[in-house]
Amino acid sequence: MTYLSPLAYLLGLEGVALLRGMRDGDGDRAFVEARIAEIRELLADPVLLEVGGIDATPGSISTEQVYNTWAASYDEPNTMIDLEQPLVHEILATLPIGTALDAACGTGRHAAHLARLGHQVIGVDANAEMLAVAAKKLPDVDLRHGPLESLPLPENSVDLIVCALALCHVPDLGPVFAQFARVLRPGGHLVISDPHQLLSYIRPTLPREPGSDGRRTILAEHHRPLSAYLTAALPHGFQLRHCAEPHTGARNGQRAAARPERPPMPTEVCWELLDQIPEAVAVAADVPAIVVMHLQLPAA
Repeated sequence: MTYLSPLAYLLGLEGVALLRGMRDGDGDRAFVEARIAEIRELLADPVLLEVGGIDATPGSISTEQVYNTWAASYDEPNTMIDLEQPLVHEILATLPIGTALDAACGTGRHAAHLARLGHQVIGVDANAEMLAVAAKKLPDVDLRHGPLESLPLPENSVDLIVCALALCHVPDLGPVFAQFARVLRPGGHLVISDPHQLLSYIRPTLPREPGSDGRRTILAEHHRPLSAYLTAALPHGFQLRHCAEPHTGARNGQRAAARPERPPMPTEVCWELLDQIPEAVAVAADVPAIVVMHLQLPAA
């Protein structure tokens, strides 16, 4: 059981910001005093004191359930995708044209780009609702239903695989990379992206609809160190060609200006809480948000 408290979450971010200021050497007296004053203000906030928090059950909602409800709005603006997509496109622009697999294709955003580049594209996803959206957008793309652990393709059938922001939903990377190696031809390329482990410590854990026990639920996700991807990939012969870890939050040492007046306080843990303490968030959340890796099998 996890107790999701907006107050605890905001205090945690303030603490991370203070520690980052000490480590980075730019937490001057004014910054520290501002954080302490903000902490006192948070502790005295009547909304936070009245709301308290909620109990939530980790893992009591499935990825299938979440994506069933997310499919209709998945293509709306998304900061994670905005950060990830240009880096993946940059890698894809350097690769030869051939047969490409968009693994866990979702609504087909990478499949569409691969088709524009001239690839013969196959899209595979385990969620029928997401595939239905992709089918409307990409009527000429070969879309197939199936999980990453058992891709519905023959051996040595594709030259390139893209798997974007999906491996965090897989409990064991080993079988997935075995499938990638099975369907790729010798010399084939694999481009993966995933939410970064460091971001998982900072971003809010969103409560979802009540489960069978009546409590709110939390989607179980698997956030891994970079070594976990290599541990799964290297035994199959993959060689690392490129790795990037783009940051979110403040960039190049620039911090957000403190908000003079807070917006209305949300009553549960959510993204809107980040607007309550923008200066602390700009420092605490300046961590890698995504990992993007380009790997390749050796040529025959």
